[in-house]
Amino acid sequence: MTLQTLNAADLIDLFKSWKGLFAEQREFLIALDGKVGDSDLGITMSKSFAAAAEALEAEGEAAGIAKLLRTAGATMARTAPSTMGTLTATGFLRASKAVEGKETLNAADMAAFWRAYRDGVAERGKAKVGDKTLLDVLDPIAVRLEAEASGGAALSDALNVTADVAEQALEGTKSMLAQHGKAAAFQEKTVGLQDAGATVGAFLIRRMADFVAGR
Repeated sequence: MTLQTLNAADLIDLFKSWKGLFAEQREFLIALDGKVGDSDLGITMSKSFAAAAEALEAEGEAAGIAKLLRTAGATMARTAPSTMGTLTATGFLRASKAVEGKETLNAADMAAFWRAYRDGVAERGKAKVGDKTLLDVLDPIAVRLEAEASGGAALSDALNVTADVAEQALEGTKSMLAQHGKAAAFQEKTVGLQDAGATVGAFLIRRMADFVAGR
């Protein structure tokens, strides 16, 4: 039986799973970021998710979903104060507000989670869709999850379809020109490369989909 809602204990395990994912992908992200950035993305993500996973485990499931997400965001902001660390942290802090008072998250709650995450990243990063950033994956994630949820899809199905959409969107970043951060200085050179930040977004949703499907 796949999971159709996510509870606080699941969330703690999801962060452990994300921690493992970013430890595995550390070198890949360093290499990807190094082509047009400053190569710190793999280090930032592995460090911030490791710290968040440990903080959530220490907090325990009794804290509840919103508080756990706040803890994750605050821990990440402290551990990895780089641009991407700050954006990821902001996403989780905003998501915590969107799911305040929820004991479990269903497809509609998850859509609210990712919508708040996207909006937080957009405001904090001052980016718009098409700028070749994390937002180019977060926006399709939020839009598709909302469509799936309003169509009555179960959480697992909604996440799977959305992860596919995120991966297509990531592929789409290859044809874009970078407008932000160090990559913007490389402009033309960034064409043909998938965006490193958007890669993180696609990794997050795919692992979340796999995690829910595998419960």
